This record gives sequence, C-alpha cells and structure tokens, in this order.
Amino acid sequence: MSTHVILVTGASSGFGLMTARALAEAGHTVYASMRETTGRNAPRVAEVAAWAEQQGVDLRSVELDVQSDASAGFGIAHILDDAGRLDVIVHNAGHMVFGPAEAFTPDQFIQQYDVNVLGAQRVNRVALPHLRRQGRGLLVWVGSSSTRGGTPPFLAPYFAAKAAMDALAVSYSAELSRWGIETTIMVPGAFTKGTNHFAHSGAPSDAARAAEYRTGPYAGVADQALKGLAALEPADADPAEVARAIVRVVDTPFGKRPFRVHVDPSQDGAEIVNGVADRMRREMFWRIGLQDLLGPGINS
Repeated sequence: MSTHVILVTGASSGFGLMTARALAEAGHTVYASMRETTGRNAPRVAEVAAWAEQQGVDLRSVELDVQSDASAGFGIAHILDDAGRLDVIVHNAGHMVFGPAEAFTPDQFIQQYDVNVLGAQRVNRVALPHLRRQGRGLLVWVGSSSTRGGTPPFLAPYFAAKAAMDALAVSYSAELSRWGIETTIMVPGAFTKGTNHFAHSGAPSDAARAAEYRTGPYAGVADQALKGLAALEPADADPAEVARAIVRVVDTPFGKRPFRVHVDPSQDGAEIVNGVADRMRREMFWRIGLQDLLGPGINS
C-alpha cells in the first residue's frame, strides 16, 4: 500500500478529526487543519500531538482557515515545505445552522456558502497546481445525503450549501481527471449522535421571525424534525464509519476508486437518487464523446 501526504480540512472535531486520526493510523502522513491553532484551538493542537505520539503515527496540525485566501495559501505552503508534497485533500470543513429559512439573513447564507463551498475553492486554487504538476492526486469531498435524499425542514441554508458543494465536486471531477486527479464524494447521512454537528449548529439572526415559526402553525416542527431524525438512526450507527470509508477510498489503488460512497444508516433515499443522477451524467458524457473524463477506470 502506498502512503500519502493528506490534508483534512476542518479537523478540530467531528468527522474531520475522526478522519485525520483514522488516516494516520492507516500509515499516512496527515495534516489536520484548523483555525486559531495558537488561540482557541491550542488545546486541541496539544491533544492531537499527544495522541499522535502515543499511537506512534504521523498526525500533525496545521493552521488553515478555509474562509481566508491568505490562510489557505500559508497552510498549503507549510505542508509542501514540511512534507515535500501533497497527495490527497479531504474537503471536510463545514458548519450547520438550524432554523426556518426566512429567519436567516442573506449574510448568514453567505457564511454557509463561504465555509462549505468557497472554502473548498480557496484550498483547491492553492493546492491543485501542485497536484496537477505531480500528475496524480485525490480529492475527497465530504457532502451530505440531504442534497438528494430526505430534506427535513429548518436546515435550508446548510442543505443549499451542501448541494452547491456536491455540484462543484461533480464538475471538478471531470475537469481534473486528465490531470490524473481522482474524485470521490462521501455522502454521510444525518448522524445525530457521536459528533457535535447538531449540537454546535448556528441559529437564525432574525429572532423575531424565528419566534413566529415557533409559535405559529409550525410550532413543534423543529422538535419533531430533530426527534424524527434521531429515531430513524439505528442504535448502532457509528459516525466513525465515515472516517473508515474515507480510509478505504484513500487506500484503494489509483483508477479503482469509487466516484461516490454513501454512509447513511438511516437510508434517507440519497443513494437511489444519486444513482440515477450519476448514471445520467455518465450517459451524457458518452454521448458527447468525453467519456474519458469520467475517470481513469471510467468507474464513476
């Protein structure tokens, strides 16, 4: 098995930290990126270093704020100086908000797109020239089953941003394949336990409008949505399976990696809808004579 130098964005907690640790345990050199490594996240940096030493693995922290062009540039430059190369990027950085769509300001929607979509674009703009020169690489995008599966109410800004991220990943896959850069889109379901995804979700700024939904005809809907999602989740659902699935993708030989991987214990239907959409995409590429852009093994 080849070892890779890997960047995992948004790796201070949740899927990101789980993935960074799992990849390091699999023998790779992993950079767990996070903001404020000398400030708010300094304790997490110390925890990562202590865990890596205890486990005897190569897991390092790197300062990288996906919302800053300069920070993305400095972070990637540090990895290249430190490790000499970069082989895999796991686009994981993201943030969730919960509440009625109308109560979120446009600036809050912009914030969602900035973290979930433009953050990946900032990292790509810095890193892809190096991966293209290498002629080999892998982008792993951590999406969401909500983009095409069940879409419960009061998560509109997050769902919209994740749908945009998925569309960006699909387009990038065709535009990078001839450079030898593969794409895998991970599609986690709604894991309500084992991460801080829901616990740390943001709220709408317009509290007055949010209150109208809480007390009007939508009274109780928020609680019912969250309880319903939790009830759909099997008792043994383990969010670490997302990390393990990413390790399996990274460790798969070049040309054999899957285009999309679903890890959805609740089975909200995304796998079915994505299957149809991805098949139509493949058929269209064959019809226009660009089937080679589907990937080295044309297995997408």
